[in-house]
Amino acid sequence: MHFWPGMRSKGSAAELERRRLLAIERLHDGHSTREVAEFLGVHLRTVQKWKALHNQKGDAGLASKPPLGRMPKLTNRQIQTVLGWFRRSPMEFGYSTELWTSRRLGDLIKKTFGVTFSSNYLCRWLTARDITPQKPKRQACQRDEVRIKDWVRNDWPRLVKKGQSKTPISCWSMRPAACSPPSSAGP
Repeated sequence: MHFWPGMRSKGSAAELERRRLLAIERLHDGHSTREVAEFLGVHLRTVQKWKALHNQKGDAGLASKPPLGRMPKLTNRQIQTVLGWFRRSPMEFGYSTELWTSRRLGDLIKKTFGVTFSSNYLCRWLTARDITPQKPKRQACQRDEVRIKDWVRNDWPRLVKKGQSKTPISCWSMRPAACSPPSSAGP
């Protein structure tokens, strides 16, 4: 197994803390640092570091630390609410068309949660969540579905039937000069 120094382990902060405490527990049970490292899938130096921290500060030295960086502007519940909006029409929120835009989304987030995002950031935020730009199909406002279905049911079969010929058409009967086979006579 290959380990890269500085590569962060995967898992939540609580899971990683349990892992560190398990390492100490296994060391107290008599396992070597190498055995513990192999068992947990971490580098030998990592287990040695955890052991030194535990010797200095006890279990508190292995406790998970709050994540670094700025606090998110939206909670997980608010994010789920925002993503749920995409299952609905923008017209349900008072917009005049069926098109979701990052600007509209930003306006709705601000109205609902009081949080401001730039539309550029929202484009990246949505792309990271596999929500890509969509445009609704354009249809003429005069389109009348009832009349279209009626035409397809009544007129279309009549036109298809009328256009059918009893004798098959070939290119020989229509354009003999253009479709004639090459002559077999040589020069």
